[in-house]
Amino acid sequence: MNRRLWHLITGLLTPAWLLLTLIAVLIHRFIPVAPWLMVHLLFLGAVSTAILVWSQHFADTLLRHPAPGGRVSLGARLGAHTLGAVLVITGIVGGWWPVVLAGGILVGTNALAHALLLFRQSRGALPGRFAPLVRYYIAAGIALAIGVTLGVLMARTDIDGESAERMYIAHIGFNLLGWVGLTVISTVALLWPTVLHARVQTTRASARGTLPLFLAGLAVLGIGLLIDQRLVAAAGVLLYLISLGLVLVEALRLARQSPAVTFAGWSIGAALTWFFACVLGFGLIVTFAPSWVAATDRLGQLVPVFAVGFAAQILLGALSYLVPVVLGGGPSVSKATAALLDRGALFRVVVVNVGLVLYLMPVPSLVKVTVSLLVVGTLASFLVLMPRALRQNRRLRQATDATAPPAPQIAAAPPRRTGATITAVGALLLAVSLGIAMDPAAAGIASGGASADRVSTGHTTTVDVVMKNTRFSPDTVEVPVGDTLVINLTNDDEMVHNLVLATGVVSGSVAPGTSRQVDAGIVGADVEGWCSIAGHKVLGMVLTVVAVGAEPQSGDDSPAMDHGSAPAGGASSAADDLDLMREPDADFVARDPALGAAEAETVHTLTMRVEDVETEVSPGVTQTLWTFNGTAPGPTLHGKVGDVFDITFVNDGSIEHSIDFHAGALAPDRPMRSINPGESLTYRFTATRSGIWLYHCGTMPMSVHMANGMFGAVIIDPPGLSAVDREYVLVQSELYLGAQGGEADADKVAAQFPDLVVFNGIANQYGARPLTAKAGEKVRIWVLDAGPNVGSSFHVVGGQFDTVFKEGDYLLRDGGSTGTGGSQVLDLAVAQGGFVELTFPEAGSYPFVSHIMSDAEKGARGVVLVSP
Repeated sequence: MNRRLWHLITGLLTPAWLLLTLIAVLIHRFIPVAPWLMVHLLFLGAVSTAILVWSQHFADTLLRHPAPGGRVSLGARLGAHTLGAVLVITGIVGGWWPVVLAGGILVGTNALAHALLLFRQSRGALPGRFAPLVRYYIAAGIALAIGVTLGVLMARTDIDGESAERMYIAHIGFNLLGWVGLTVISTVALLWPTVLHARVQTTRASARGTLPLFLAGLAVLGIGLLIDQRLVAAAGVLLYLISLGLVLVEALRLARQSPAVTFAGWSIGAALTWFFACVLGFGLIVTFAPSWVAATDRLGQLVPVFAVGFAAQILLGALSYLVPVVLGGGPSVSKATAALLDRGALFRVVVVNVGLVLYLMPVPSLVKVTVSLLVVGTLASFLVLMPRALRQNRRLRQATDATAPPAPQIAAAPPRRTGATITAVGALLLAVSLGIAMDPAAAGIASGGASADRVSTGHTTTVDVVMKNTRFSPDTVEVPVGDTLVINLTNDDEMVHNLVLATGVVSGSVAPGTSRQVDAGIVGADVEGWCSIAGHKVLGMVLTVVAVGAEPQSGDDSPAMDHGSAPAGGASSAADDLDLMREPDADFVARDPALGAAEAETVHTLTMRVEDVETEVSPGVTQTLWTFNGTAPGPTLHGKVGDVFDITFVNDGSIEHSIDFHAGALAPDRPMRSINPGESLTYRFTATRSGIWLYHCGTMPMSVHMANGMFGAVIIDPPGLSAVDREYVLVQSELYLGAQGGEADADKVAAQFPDLVVFNGIANQYGARPLTAKAGEKVRIWVLDAGPNVGSSFHVVGGQFDTVFKEGDYLLRDGGSTGTGGSQVLDLAVAQGGFVELTFPEAGSYPFVSHIMSDAEKGARGVVLVSP
């Protein structure tokens, strides 16, 4: 195999991983553990493969001494790493620990073998100015082995608490700062001046003492995490940062002498800037986070920045320069290949880097979505340019080899920087505008202006209002009548808030730690304001504007400040459209209440995704529910005592949410914390006790979040559970109807006056679509009362329970001690659950209800249709 073909084959591995990463990004909403998967496809797949290839290539160049085993050895290492990475990714996605272990061992062992072979190669080489750079690759291989070991241990489900948090931080440190960081520092030490066409006699990275300082930083970081000493860990990051700063100062000096003019130069330069920023952020988080739990959470948010800002840009920049060099074909062919890879260079760099800055700013979530799609699409353009460059290189080489006239040299046109920059800024503005257009209220856009019939004093009153602990402070502001009111809103809370005035003025979403100025218009009379995020008003988040000197109002109140909008509220309730005797449409499909057997696997991996879904909760009545995986109740989880549930919780909703599994016993600080839209967390618990357990959103006001659909059941079979012919699960809950298509009425929730009480989310659905059984069959019905406010008394009309299991134990089993005992109801308080078993004596229709009869009349009823 010739040199060009060898490099072509090995070089295609990295784009293949990049393509898989792009696919995962595009379909991440539909795959489990999506955030983890996207990061590892990029780092463990694309970046690590590139490191193996290029570290060997640069070692061969620097040492001028053949590597042991040559291409065969490198091919074996690439194959082993690829197989190991596939096993790790497959094992995590599938929840198969042995597969993860096998893949981790293969990746870690292969990294050590790579380091050992480079060490042997360097021992036989002649001294050289830049030969010490190979030691970075050796150290990087050892760092990867350590990082992979930590990652495999993290996949063990019995490691939790602060030990797991410190292990996660060490995993990031050794993988990103060690394996990736050390390799990039060594490679860029020579690649950077080559890309800039600058002469270099020596490099800071190859100087004595630089690499030991990097390694000392990593070692101190690891020791600090091992002994649970935050300042020691922070000192390790500081040492690393100092050595990185020394290297980057030299890179900056070269850039000033020979400015970058190609995509490779701009992309690598931007990547190094993000690398320094990420390491600095890493150190600040480790130093100042209030706990290891908080540090882990914040570092998780830093990883995507590291991935896009540093890793993706350094990878694409290096490939853009190195691919034409490796393919060869002579100066004119290489230049033509490079020119094609340089298409839209400045546009791509500006979009990616400015877009990443915009994404990190406190902008509305839909703006983040549109900007991130633009950035991902821009990065993905390399996957279009590269095959075109390969085809062009092959065509030009064939033309040259055929002794045809020399192929015309395709020179790169001088980049039109102003036009490219304007185009990039325009694309970003379009993405931002699209995001704002889809959610104008979140951007603080309200219609109208001050009304002419308000007598203005020409004076402006400015007040500062702080949002904290779900309160406005102060909650009353006084403004002279006729003044224009400007409110400086500051959110010092840990969740998103907003301000809506009764005049129609809206602040838009105000993210934690940010501020926004609201022009409330001319004050004519007193006016109320509140936070419109569901339930926050009920919690007391109300602001009163007092118009000092205004005349008392009589009759119908008019808006105190006119912005051309009707007063907020006033929408009729969907309860006005309730008709509980109405039959559903012919195509209505009830939620399947059947409970299948628990899976044989002992580790259950699932992504729980918050989605806002408009749902018909009774014929002709719809509500926008906050759901887990698109349904309310959410999916029923089913397992056995000792099983592990590995949950990735993703908030794709419009406001802050959380999740709380009663089936697991663990400290709630991290897994049950509230996360903002677009964020995710990992929630892992072991089911140590049997029963039917509630899970629900725990974000305040919890009652509203649960009333609007955020609940579900986890069933853990008790040991020795007898076999039955049919098994069903019913989750009782309440609905407090807001406007048609709207959300729950928080005032009704607080008053505990439900409009509907339902089984499995929809009123009377099992009256129209009955459960089924046969006479003489043993039927088990699991029942959970999710509430949030009303208990249940489950009863089957015409049936008698011979077995009753409630809250973890049998109240009655097979007729009890007498053998003839029976039960008529399963009584449950809110959040309690259990099951009943019965045998239907003959064919017929057996209604089931909550025997709190007014609740049955509100929809908590159904039928078991028994056939002969």
